[in-house]
Amino acid sequence: MANFPERLKALRNEKRYTQNEMAEIFGLKPRGYQEYEYGNAYPTVTGLIQIAKFFDVSVDYLLGLTDKREVNR
Repeated sequence: MANFPERLKALRNEKRYTQNEMAEIFGLKPRGYQEYEYGNAYPTVTGLIQIAKFFDVSVDYLLGLTDKREVNR
């Protein structure tokens, strides 16, 4: 299973966003977002939920705990 940085980058690429665009969407500086994809920093729980909602995937999927993208609602 992939880890958070790999999943985040893959999801971003699927939607064809740049790192700078993602930083703007999440209210981060570009370097702050890049640190997520490089695995040098991680979002807060609130930030993680925001990212999961944006990509319509579960937090478990983002964290690499499951390969199922579905969100239980």
